[in-house]
Amino acid sequence: MLDRILSLKRKELETNGFDIEKARAKVLEMGPVRSLKQSLTEEKEVSLIAEIKRSSPSKGLLSPNLEVRKLARTYEKAGAKAISVLTERNFFGGTTGDLKMLKCCTVLPVLRKDFILQESQVWESRFFGADCILLIVGILNPESLLGLYSLARKIGLEVLVEVHTEPELETALKINPEMIGINNRDLKSFTLDLKVTRRLRPIIPEGIVCISESDIKTRDDVLMMQELGMDACLIGETLMKSPDPYLEIQKLLGK
Repeated sequence: MLDRILSLKRKELETNGFDIEKARAKVLEMGPVRSLKQSLTEEKEVSLIAEIKRSSPSKGLLSPNLEVRKLARTYEKAGAKAISVLTERNFFGGTTGDLKMLKCCTVLPVLRKDFILQESQVWESRFFGADCILLIVGILNPESLLGLYSLARKIGLEVLVEVHTEPELETALKINPEMIGINNRDLKSFTLDLKVTRRLRPIIPEGIVCISESDIKTRDDVLMMQELGMDACLIGETLMKSPDPYLEIQKLLGK
């Protein structure tokens, strides 16, 4: 599945026609981003990043009547500290339009999640309003990872560097990231296991903001992440499938 996603993404990037020069001119005039890092570390308890995701390769369509503005405001009122949005089109049903819309209807930091492979996507992310981007170590070689990370930081974006295995974490630590996301989902098999966070968290140095992603469904899961020393949990499908996302977040946060 991952190979198919990346293959289509590369083809899409060949023809998307994004004007980097136009983006560069605007980006260089933009003010500072809303800090995801700061938002997630304001309180001692584990924070929540609430995700907007139209569909997924494993679960199909998640929210046929999704209203981005309404859901974003619900997430904000319920106590989320940031909002993540999937912008990948072919398998997750998202667009950069969702990113632009989201940035206009919330005061929370916005994380763009996509399969970012080249510099144009970094410029595009800042141009369309992302405060932070996701870089997935498992789909990038070390040179590309460093280059994309450096560019993002240079133009003011924060970066969440995602890992799933010990070798990926070792690679990630070489670029001195401020934030690391531990994905409990294997992107090749799409299997889920919260033990991934339990295994990797102890070997992440102090001072790096740590976020657990995927398969977090209950208050007990959140408490486990807090006990492990995680700063935040990123939760998507549980919220997208819930009939009452506000109540769901309240339950997850123990409110």
